[in-house]
Amino acid sequence: MQETPQEEMCARSTPLKFSNPNTPLYAHISTTDSTATSMRVTWVSGSNEPQYVQYGNGKTLTSIVTTFSQEDMCSSVVPSPAKDFGWHDPGYIHSAVMTGLNPSSKFSYRYGSDSVGWSDQIQFKTPPAAGSNELRFLAFGDMGKAPRDASTEHYIQPGSISVVDSMIEEVKSGNVDSIFHIGDISYATGFLVEWDFFLHLISPLASKVPYMTAIGNHERDYIGTGVVYGTPDSGGECGVAYETYFPMPTPAKDKPWYSIEQGSVHFTVISTEHDWAPNSEQYQWMRKDMASVDRKKTPWLIFTGHRPMYSSDLLSVDPTFVAFVEPLLQQYKVDLVFFGHVHNYERSCSVYRAKCLAMPTKDTNGVETYDHNNYKAPVHAIIGMAGFTLDNFSEIVPSWSLKRVSKFGYGRVHATQEELKFELVNSNTRQAEDSFRIIKKAK
Repeated sequence: MQETPQEEMCARSTPLKFSNPNTPLYAHISTTDSTATSMRVTWVSGSNEPQYVQYGNGKTLTSIVTTFSQEDMCSSVVPSPAKDFGWHDPGYIHSAVMTGLNPSSKFSYRYGSDSVGWSDQIQFKTPPAAGSNELRFLAFGDMGKAPRDASTEHYIQPGSISVVDSMIEEVKSGNVDSIFHIGDISYATGFLVEWDFFLHLISPLASKVPYMTAIGNHERDYIGTGVVYGTPDSGGECGVAYETYFPMPTPAKDKPWYSIEQGSVHFTVISTEHDWAPNSEQYQWMRKDMASVDRKKTPWLIFTGHRPMYSSDLLSVDPTFVAFVEPLLQQYKVDLVFFGHVHNYERSCSVYRAKCLAMPTKDTNGVETYDHNNYKAPVHAIIGMAGFTLDNFSEIVPSWSLKRVSKFGYGRVHATQEELKFELVNSNTRQAEDSFRIIKKAK
């Protein structure tokens, strides 16, 4: 009988320590209202002592400090990752709101303290105020993260690095006013350390232009927690990590819907995971918000959330959601609808009740153009191609579907008072895979 060789310890190294576990890290900024005169900056640190933001000409703000615990995570009969083996102490999340800013202007800031250290000086750009002429933004869903080395993570989104690298170049060009990430943010799904990986990945972008978000199933959904879809997709996070890391201008905790105006655009941002039935708080908010839009000030109304109303992947569409909410889009003349959840790009005609009420025509440059001077219905675009493994299309093409692309990328949008132009940017080639315009004369 052969004996198993015994392992022996030959030497022991000196234990390694972090040089400064309280270092302030991963700043990202977001707008708090439509004036573009204030900006929230959020970062993480191992210290719960208040820290500071220094910005502008010598202004200093003290941070508000928060965190979340293992007790805040959701679970069921079978322990969730977030509650059990996926738990990771997040440290402390700091935030402060910079005020007294000017729209469409560059400022600099740094964050931290003398005791824990300071970040580098970071230059950021405020978006244009509501009602101004021009807005340039990037939009996408379902990005997540991936390691830049040979590290292994439990859930890797292979397209995320090329998308981030391409968007970093866009931000460096100075032609990006804001970014909208519409659900399925980090895909941590209960393995909490992966929020740190994600925040590190987006920091070169999100520290310099507003990074606005919508909630998705992988941030919120868990069994028996009062959401529409009782799946375990958040891994037990139940929206707690997402709302702590990404404080948006929402009405209250676990009510992750809001609207914001930038330039010529009014954005209505919803949660497809929370109740949207006609008697729900969110439905009434949607109706009130879209009814209040001043189309002379912000002629474009963009409606966005995570799960789609139209997709060639029929299993990803909830017909009840469509039946309840689509009539609001028609009633309030929504121009453009962005959804994710399906991991590809798909663009519709001017569609309502699954029928094309109008078709685009090609302009002199061959770009398909929707004329909303004679409004018929919204244009829908799925933009869930920013990182997660891509979904292929079925051979059956619905009658409303005009363009289908299964390549990694993001949307680039330029809106003026009379034109909204969209380009689907391939993050590997940096070329446009699709483009279209929506036009209407200013009132």
